[in-house]
Amino acid sequence: MQQTITISVVIATYNRPDALRAVIEAFFLQDEKNFELIVADDGSTDNTRACVAELQARSPVPLRHIWQEDIGFRLARVRNLGIAAAKGDYLIFLDGDCIPQSSFISQHRRLAEPGCMVTGSRILLSEALTAQVLAGTIHPLQLSPWGQLKLRLNGGLNKLLQLWWHFPDVKRTSDRFTWRRIKGCNMAAWRSDIERINGFDESFTGWGHEDADIVLRLFNAGILRKDGAFATEVLHLWHREAVRDQASSNKARVEARMLDKTVRATVGLKQ
Repeated sequence: MQQTITISVVIATYNRPDALRAVIEAFFLQDEKNFELIVADDGSTDNTRACVAELQARSPVPLRHIWQEDIGFRLARVRNLGIAAAKGDYLIFLDGDCIPQSSFISQHRRLAEPGCMVTGSRILLSEALTAQVLAGTIHPLQLSPWGQLKLRLNGGLNKLLQLWWHFPDVKRTSDRFTWRRIKGCNMAAWRSDIERINGFDESFTGWGHEDADIVLRLFNAGILRKDGAFATEVLHLWHREAVRDQASSNKARVEARMLDKTVRATVGLKQ
């Protein structure tokens, strides 16, 4: 993708300013700076607002904070607010507990291709290692390969090879839909394609499968999916499992849309 095209990173967050700080500070260290950051905040308290304000004062890239009232889990809506605020032609969606490698932006830029979206990948951190990272006593991305290997062997990281090697952009594109490796915590698409399908569907309530829904609707609109593994890995900080009361019904909605070839969100960017 052309270096002149600006990338917007929409970072979803909710009441976890320590993790958000670690994520944003990693963006300050990217090997390129032609991007902007949009913090899409699903109703966090003033602690997050203060955290972002402090980071804005020393950010080497544009950094904005978009907030909505906390009236329950509304990830799709706050991501749509982030899209509306973004200025980039290419959008990367990331969760506020996923720390990017220094090549994250440049790798996503390398994989970006007209007619395609990218679903990225992640490396899970244990609860103990997460606590150390947030306390500033250790950082896996700053260790030697031997230090990283020790973290893998003691269970701090759930995989390692993806952190060591980046594969070329070859045989990544699929012409069929699959549930495998859909990670809303790390995905990217062209703004024009997202607008064409009316963004994320805000009619999905509760946790679960709003990410699969947008991937499916992009697929139904003719957008192919590229696998971002061994290129776009992020370190996913440990957190407790979200309440998944609506997960089954949300998945059933996505499955129905596979059959009827739904493209546009019921409630999305235009509402």
